[in-house]
Amino acid sequence: MFTGIVQGQGTLLNIIEKADFRTHVVTLPDELLPGLALGASVAHNGCCLTVTAIDGDKVSFDLMQETLRVTNLGQLKVGDQVNLERAARFGDDIGGHAMSGHIMGMSELLERIETETNTTLRFAVPEGLNKYLFTKGYIGVDGISLTLGEVTAEHFAVHLIPETLSRTNLGRVQPGYRANLEVDPQTQAIVDTVERVLARQP
Repeated sequence: MFTGIVQGQGTLLNIIEKADFRTHVVTLPDELLPGLALGASVAHNGCCLTVTAIDGDKVSFDLMQETLRVTNLGQLKVGDQVNLERAARFGDDIGGHAMSGHIMGMSELLERIETETNTTLRFAVPEGLNKYLFTKGYIGVDGISLTLGEVTAEHFAVHLIPETLSRTNLGRVQPGYRANLEVDPQTQAIVDTVERVLARQP
């Protein structure tokens, strides 16, 4: 489980390509290294990946074909940065909201609105996810726990504080960027349960 509080950004140092398979070698910030072990889970742009090798601050992660297809990790190039969060441990504070690290879709950034004191990002709503989105609800965008602002059938907005802009990739992304999305799992469970119950009623 993850909390959606990005702990740092890592730089993609190397991409090792194989048939329908890829290994990413990422430099992790020093604060994410203590206690890191093979088999540990680390979210990359919100996608849960498993540590497969550790060489100092250079850490390897394997990505299957499905991961490359359904997330923006397949579009990364050497030198790109990713948002990182190590898996939460029992007793940790949940500063954002509970997240699984399972990406449910990608969303295109439609508009970036910046003023002297505020930044708003407007994203397209992927097909099939609009029923889980509502104003003041939660959403994970590239692994960042955010509160939804305006929500329509076609788009949703998130408002970012300076700390989020400085600690994550959302401080840099521009229209056309495709972000990983994870809807709030509690909202998803409630909506899907209600739909099943209503479907069984005569």
